[in-house]
Amino acid sequence: MPSMFSALEYVPDWLLTHGPAFLMALPLIMAAITSILPNKRVAWASTFIVTAILTLTAFALALYNAEVGTTIYKMGGWAPPHGISLVVDALNAPVLVLIALMSFITIIYALPATVAEIKPNKRAPFYAAFLLCVAGLLGMVITGDAFNVFVFLEVSSISTYVLVAMGAARDRRALSAAYNYLILGSIGATFFVIGIGFLYMETGTLNMADMARILADLDGGSRVAKVAFGFIIIGLGLKLAMFPLHTWLPGAYAYAPTPVTVFLASTATKAALYLLLRFTFFVFDPSYAYVADELLYILVGMGVIGMVFASLQAIFQTDARRMLAFSSVAQVGYMLLGIGIATTASVAAGYLHLINHAVIKGGLFLALGAMWYRFGITRTEDFKGLGKTMPLTMGAFTVLGLSLIGVPFTAGFVSKINLAGAAADAGWWWAVGVIMLTSILALVYIGRVLLLAYFQSPPVVNGEVVVRNEAPLMMLIPMWILALTSIFIGVESDAVVGAATRAAELLLGAG
Repeated sequence: MPSMFSALEYVPDWLLTHGPAFLMALPLIMAAITSILPNKRVAWASTFIVTAILTLTAFALALYNAEVGTTIYKMGGWAPPHGISLVVDALNAPVLVLIALMSFITIIYALPATVAEIKPNKRAPFYAAFLLCVAGLLGMVITGDAFNVFVFLEVSSISTYVLVAMGAARDRRALSAAYNYLILGSIGATFFVIGIGFLYMETGTLNMADMARILADLDGGSRVAKVAFGFIIIGLGLKLAMFPLHTWLPGAYAYAPTPVTVFLASTATKAALYLLLRFTFFVFDPSYAYVADELLYILVGMGVIGMVFASLQAIFQTDARRMLAFSSVAQVGYMLLGIGIATTASVAAGYLHLINHAVIKGGLFLALGAMWYRFGITRTEDFKGLGKTMPLTMGAFTVLGLSLIGVPFTAGFVSKINLAGAAADAGWWWAVGVIMLTSILALVYIGRVLLLAYFQSPPVVNGEVVVRNEAPLMMLIPMWILALTSIFIGVESDAVVGAATRAAELLLGAG
């Protein structure tokens, strides 16, 4: 740990001081500049540099937080609750790193991917919209002001609708998927902002820490606070694809450009889950009866149903992208189960799965995109012989697929075993059974693909067997970074488990 902290010696003091604002301002400013760049390679290089700087800044802030604790940045020098504050604490520091790092990895992959999936005249706007999405996600995670959560939520959402629609160059169904996402996303944002309005009526403030203090003084508040919590849960439930509010997700993941799918799968729902944690345990409190009821009946109930039904839907999908999309809905259920049990161990396990699933699912979609890039593969039956024709790509997919199942020595195993242990400690043995059942269902849909890839012969095209044709290096590097990260977390999980535990302790302590 001291060696990690020593890296802060090389970080400028101004970056540690103004880093929270810099995380939002840099991508917002560069998005405007990138949108008018005439050369698509210059636009990519600009985005690459920005995401690299954001990643380094997020890591520096996370290390600084681990050393000094929670830091509050006062925008314009105005102290909260009257001024807007930016907060870096044990809960959001890992999520900031996750968003920034996945944006950097996605942009490396995007150099060859956009050539195949985005029209040349739309590539600069694509990178600009991507930077806007990054800025929105970072902003909604780092802000300490409830209304600004809504503002940045809309910044990320509107740019995401545009990014999904750009998949029309590859598949026209991207347009209907983007429209569906737009309608449901707008409904979710409306529910969320109505909830914030009710909270403001009850507390007279928009600062989340001040809201928490006033609600505690009011012993949970009146019926207005209860209605506010219900609206916020539904609004965020739509954004994080909680079953049965997930209907926008399969289409968006399946038909968006691959870099967009990778980034959304690993960050967008995770940022919404972070907000769910922040509002449920920090602004509100599980000790309030209405919060405890919604944790048990809504989050646990919908989470468990989603785990089972979405896993069953994944089994019967013929499109590999939709298979992984329904799998994501099921994995969100794991996280909701951990949050709903509401013990320190379970919340830590749910938070841990948030991080691990981002690594796993991001890597899986990277591999699928590379398969489409080389052979136009989207259907599961087309995986025949891919273990021979694309051994490195299929190797990364295999490692990450096994991690999704929860095989030992992978990231998925670490979070699932922690969640099962937390459920058992709470006496929820039926939940342990559900975790085991859905892991078996994951084995079915991932195992089917692996059997086709390794135990079937490569297809014959024009009388000739398809020869080895591996993905470009710029695609292989990101997917293997995530595959090796999954193995590393499975073998050396102390750092990630420790971060999740600190986040849970902060939430339960704040409550």
